[in-house]
Amino acid sequence: QVQLVESGGGLVQAGGSLRLSCAASGRTFSSSAMAWFRQAPGKEREFVAAIGWSGGSTYYADSVKGRFTISRDNAKNTVYLQLNSLKPEDTAVYYCAARRSMLVAVTTSPAYDYWGQGTAVNVSS
Repeated sequence: QVQLVESGGGLVQAGGSLRLSCAASGRTFSSSAMAWFRQAPGKEREFVAAIGWSGGSTYYADSVKGRFTISRDNAKNTVYLQLNSLKPEDTAVYYCAARRSMLVAVTTSPAYDYWGQGTAVNVSS
């Protein structure tokens, strides 16, 4: 079982930056693909970024490519999402997700088995 707790959300002006963190419990973190998804008010949850076990493979939605960076520190059981050049359309609740051990990173939400409670990001224009 994996428990995920996100932090780092908040209110920021357009063009600003935030770093989201997701702390994971459980012994299988280092072999679990991780991802970030987001859900804006009135919209469906969408993929943002994913990272493989070792951090060597990363994937991004086209809408965030070049602005967001996903990374992980397996020694700290934590995955990060650096958000730069934020836009008002980035406003959403951001969720951390984990796959079961030894599965590759993918971009579809049903493939993820464990989810955090979310952290809200609000970008003002």
